[in-house]
Amino acid sequence: MKRCRLIVNPISGTRSKQGLGEALAVRLGPDWTVDTCPTEYAGHATTLAAEAAADGYDAVIAAGGDGTVNETARALCGTATALGIIPCGSGNGLARHLNIPVDNVASLDIIAGGRTLDVDTGSVNGRPFFCTFGVGFDAAVSERFARKNRRGLFSYFQSALETFRNYRPQTYTITANGSEVTHKALLVAVCNASQYGNNAYIAPGASMLDGLFDVLILHSDNPLSAVRLGLDMMAGTLGSNAGVDMIRTSSLTITSLSDDISHIDGEPVESLGERFVLECRPATLRVFVPENIPAFTPLITPLQAFGRDILLTFSHLFRQ
Repeated sequence: MKRCRLIVNPISGTRSKQGLGEALAVRLGPDWTVDTCPTEYAGHATTLAAEAAADGYDAVIAAGGDGTVNETARALCGTATALGIIPCGSGNGLARHLNIPVDNVASLDIIAGGRTLDVDTGSVNGRPFFCTFGVGFDAAVSERFARKNRRGLFSYFQSALETFRNYRPQTYTITANGSEVTHKALLVAVCNASQYGNNAYIAPGASMLDGLFDVLILHSDNPLSAVRLGLDMMAGTLGSNAGVDMIRTSSLTITSLSDDISHIDGEPVESLGERFVLECRPATLRVFVPENIPAFTPLITPLQAFGRDILLTFSHLFRQ
């Protein structure tokens, strides 16, 4: 018998998670046993996943938002236990990058399909991340967003507008590939995956299979250029924006002149200091993925993703 642990964050997102354990057991079939564990506090998913991995479980499934997925995944890095994702949050960055449907039924089918990939992970000052690490404007937005009662794309855009009114670019020194550069930038994003979540493509060309980060340095002098950056991010055309510099590297150091807030996979962090040491760790996390992960195409991929989200919203309305 194979063993699977389902970790459920009962308060993430807006969709019901009732019956997920039974549905997962049905799809996996009689060769699997499934135990379901709800999280009870911050960091609980890491504890539950670490216990399962140490006990030789074949799979651990995270049902929740990016925070739950991050907590679960960090305990599975470097183990043979595979991570399954049932994306139930507001951003779902890792799931979207891996083309895992943002739908309970369809994501269960991905897990039942049994295909896994060993993907890259990142670390900053020894702390793991899976999609993005950032300093500057995006981290400030994440902090404001975390304080809001409402989640979702509209609330995130509202947080971005409120933050932009008073935010000023900061100076960062980046050491990578044997060179050192200093930029006054709106933000610096270190990307292992292509997007923040909600189909906001900060690094459209990023891969979790190449052993490299895509490091994006975004410059903005006025509201008009910031709007252009935002539109290019949603269209997947940020790489052609004149206000963006990009470095591809397996490791780097970022030094800030101020004690900036940073974020790890969209969660604000205040305790990392002014110097950030980042490393890409190739093929360190096993994840259940679809049979086909199509290549990213600017404009086309974002439009397809937007269409799927609209259809999913309507299907949820009719299910209720």
